[in-house]
Formats: sequence, structure tokens, C-alpha cells
Amino acid sequence: MMLTRRSTLLFAGGMVTTGLLSQSLGRWNLLLGTASAQPATSTDDQHKTERTLGDANAKVTVIECFSLTCTHCASFARDTMPEVEKELIATGKVRFVYRDFPLDQVALSAALVARYLAPAQYHPFVNALLANQDRWAFARGVNSTEEIWKLAALAGMSRATFDRALADTDLRNWILQQQQADQERWKIDSTPSFVINGEKYSGEMSYEAFKKLVPSA
Repeated sequence: MMLTRRSTLLFAGGMVTTGLLSQSLGRWNLLLGTASAQPATSTDDQHKTERTLGDANAKVTVIECFSLTCTHCASFARDTMPEVEKELIATGKVRFVYRDFPLDQVALSAALVARYLAPAQYHPFVNALLANQDRWAFARGVNSTEEIWKLAALAGMSRATFDRALADTDLRNWILQQQQADQERWKIDSTPSFVINGEKYSGEMSYEAFKKLVPSA
């Protein structure tokens, strides 16, 4: 999803139209009382650890900056990712790293919930969210929070844990700080964006196009 002047961020009960992502993130951080744009470095909190697929020793690392309300991210997950998993991740060629890049408040809430699941459940739950966007993210008149809860319950999460995830201000701030740092480092201007061994590539793509970007694939 391209980040244009029509992109919107919903927070604090209102809507803000934004052109530059960095300005939007700055406003989020101001409202949330955050001053630093640097990502947290602590690995003590299990909710902040990297969510990855594949061999930690793979020669190629692919980072995907994605939003759970991005339709292009959903298309990549549905049409391309299965082949990436089969041909590149399962064969030990690629280590795949998920990086939250929420484009709106709904995506941020979903990201919080996803990170409250065990790491092994993260990938299946993210896939379920992306596959069911029309149900929880875009359906007119639905309560997005309650629809996310239904999917979380199917994944085995209790309501108490779900509510605690949504109320986790520290994790919320960390996601936004990491997002801003990634945007500044790699000049992220659309989702999905992929950083492959340090080089950024933007946009949804086919498996054949993706494979060409992976060294030794």
C-alpha cells in the first residue's frame, strides 16, 4: 500500500490525514508521550523479540515491513509467501523477519495482539488476520476489536490476555518507535517493503520477481 496524501491514521478517537509518514509517526509519538525515535533494544520482553521464519544461520535475511490492514500485504501473503516458504525458507536459503509497520490504529491493535501469542503461533495468526481482512478490518459497521478477538480466541488466547495486549502502552510505543526507525533507516514509503541483505525493495510481487532479488536463490 503506497503511503500517499490520501493515507490516513486513526487514533485518539479522530482522523488525521497525512502525507509524510515521518510526520504521522511523530504525531503518534507525541500523543503517546514518546520522545525517542530509536527502537527498544531489550530482549527481556518476549513480546518484543523478533518474529522470524527459517534457519537463523541462513545466508540471506529478508525483512518484511508490513501492515495488517494493507491489502497488498495480504495479497503477498496469499499468493507469494507459500512459495517463498517452500522454496527459500524451508530449504535454509532465507531467514524471514517480520517487522510491524502499522498504517492505522486498527493495524496497530492487531499487531499488539499478534505479539501476545507465543512466537510459534505468530505466523499462523498473522496469516489468518491477512486472509480475513474483509471480516475485521474493512467490513462496514463491524467492531474491529471484537472481530480481532474472535480470531485470537480461535488461536487459544484468553480474553484477559487479549485485553492486556491492547492496553500494553509500552509495547505500543515500542512498535511505533521501531516503525519510525525502520522508516528513517530504509526510507520505507509503501507496504509491503522488503529489505534483503540490507537493500530495500517495495511493493507486492510475484514469487518469480521476489526470487530474483534473493542472492543464490
